[in-house]
Amino acid sequence: MRVADAVARILAREGVELLIGYPVNPLIEAAAAFGIRPVIVRQERTGIHMADALSRVTSGERLGVFTMQSGPGAENSFGGVAQAYADSVPILVLPAGHDRRDMGIAQNFRAVEAYRPITKWADELRVSETLPDTMRRAFAQARNGRPRPVLVEIPWDAYDDEVDPPDDYRPAVRARSAPDPAAIEAAVAILLEAERPLIYAGQGVHYARAWEGLRGLVELLGAPVTTSLQGKSAFPEDHPLSLGSGGRTVSRALDAFVADADVVLGIGCSFTPTGYGIRWPAGRRYIHATADAADLDQGVPAEVGIVGDAGLVLDALAACVGQRLPVPREDRANEVAGRIARLNDAWRSDWATKLRSDEVPLTPYRVISDLAASVDVAQTIITHDAGSPRDQLSPFWPATTPLSYIGWGKTTQLGYGLGLAMGAKLAHPDRLCVNVMGDAAFGFTGLDFETAVRERIPILTVVLNNFSMAIELEIMPISTERYRSTDIGGDCAAIARALGGHGERVTEPAEIVPAIRRAVAATEEGTPALLEFITSKELAMSLPGATNPD
Repeated sequence: MRVADAVARILAREGVELLIGYPVNPLIEAAAAFGIRPVIVRQERTGIHMADALSRVTSGERLGVFTMQSGPGAENSFGGVAQAYADSVPILVLPAGHDRRDMGIAQNFRAVEAYRPITKWADELRVSETLPDTMRRAFAQARNGRPRPVLVEIPWDAYDDEVDPPDDYRPAVRARSAPDPAAIEAAVAILLEAERPLIYAGQGVHYARAWEGLRGLVELLGAPVTTSLQGKSAFPEDHPLSLGSGGRTVSRALDAFVADADVVLGIGCSFTPTGYGIRWPAGRRYIHATADAADLDQGVPAEVGIVGDAGLVLDALAACVGQRLPVPREDRANEVAGRIARLNDAWRSDWATKLRSDEVPLTPYRVISDLAASVDVAQTIITHDAGSPRDQLSPFWPATTPLSYIGWGKTTQLGYGLGLAMGAKLAHPDRLCVNVMGDAAFGFTGLDFETAVRERIPILTVVLNNFSMAIELEIMPISTERYRSTDIGGDCAAIARALGGHGERVTEPAEIVPAIRRAVAATEEGTPALLEFITSKELAMSLPGATNPD
């Protein structure tokens, strides 16, 4: 059996049903012959993003796999893998390599060397007989511990090598690590003596599928809970103890409770310092539970460090709290819920003029508000793009069901959301999958809307077009005034129609909801849809610390 065919058989054994890629790589044809559907993109970065989303919205149970040609294919994919690495997403990357005899030539790009800083594990197939062991190691690394990309580079001349069929190949195991009982006892002692505890949930809760465990602990303690952008939807945001997600923009209640907390329990998170997350104050007591010991004491000083699977950690914490606290703290829960409601009612009232505005050009907040009111939020998977769409969408979109919001932001590549929406739709064809992007982001990856059309992936793309790099206006005033350097243009809806999809440009507030309904209907009929809303250069954001009345 050829190496290419053996790889396809191993992928099938590991449960891979889709191989996303860009030619030329022999694995694409080998996978197709074996019944694995190839999904061909127009540029490699978007394909990596699709594999990324496939892993995210299945909690890593279905691993996104991407393959590409040697040289330029591997080079073009770098940004997508870097994004997955920063956001801790497990994907398997299978680049072709140059012939083994040419590996030492300086001008030949070697993915295994170049990608090591942005992968959890990288190897190359030098000896074809080691293929089963190499692939098993790759899947084991992707499935265990901290989720991140892994890579196997296969030299071009190795694909046709003859190897024994991998008939006895066993898929890599998926194991979970349990927390130290002493650390659990110490954490619970601090939580129970805290006056104003706060729980912070990251995407480790998603990977552990520990949503019920999180809710149970929150309700036992009567404590407020917030999430990272990556963890958004790990806790239902219509729950009275929810503060919403943290990012560059936040709810008023989140801002207030972060400022007031005396103890913070971080679960399934890294506490990585980032401009796209919560600014954690000094002088608090931090309990940090993470799957990766390398996270400890990097972002915040941990009084108690707990290393383990988020689900097992939450189960252990809840059991220990239950032994010491036989009755849930309902009085605290009611007090906390009342304060959250008061703060956020006032906050939403202040933002009502934006969320319900009849201005022309449209305000993006009106578009977001009408979108949330026009779809079944619980059955929708939505993602933002970098820049203003992220900061406008995340605080005002009520994520109520697990894995219904793909949040990201440790690094912020424009155009990322389009591939994420397609990957989510491939994983969940019964859900409405939406990406909200700006006109600048569309300029990066917009032509891959044709991939959605050609590959029959009926997503809804929302483009907020203000004909400007609005978020840069304040930092490029001279360039803008003298040379119009922040001006951009184009008719995105026309491009969508030209590529074979449903495309509409919307300019009037009264047309927002009807256009959304037509677009959703198009996706239900199997046609990808793009709605282009002509918006103002909106700079207002719900920033932390801006107003904090109580």
